[in-house]
Amino acid sequence: MTPVLRFVRLPHNVDLPLPSYETSGSAGMDLPAAIEEPIVLGSLERTAIPTGLQIAIPDGFEGQVRPRSGLAFRHGLTVTNAPGTIDADYRGELKVLLVNLGTEPITITRGMRIAQLVIAPVVQATVSEVTTLDDTERGTGGFGSTGT
Repeated sequence: MTPVLRFVRLPHNVDLPLPSYETSGSAGMDLPAAIEEPIVLGSLERTAIPTGLQIAIPDGFEGQVRPRSGLAFRHGLTVTNAPGTIDADYRGELKVLLVNLGTEPITITRGMRIAQLVIAPVVQATVSEVTTLDDTERGTGGFGSTGT
């Protein structure tokens, strides 16, 4: 099933393009910065950037907000809680939590594609409390226990 995403444009987004896939093989669609004035994000600073969009994601799916690889590589700009999750029942404005991990300030401008949105299926698990778990080859080995 191909999910249908319904977007509402807020007044500060009316002149910006709706999110779309840049190529036929793209997994994510770009999200715009719906800001009036440029925002300079210094090294190690973080902020929430509005998109001017509200979204209805169908039940059984989630939106994952991820960094754009080019911005991450060139400037160190990334999403602080990557991937950020947009639940199917959320109806507020989409905002992107950005952090500048680079050494130089970066300027966010109106319409700049600041992150990408990936739509993915979600499975909700049933929780069951037990007194023991089955044994596995790995057992209780944690970080680094399967090799380098």
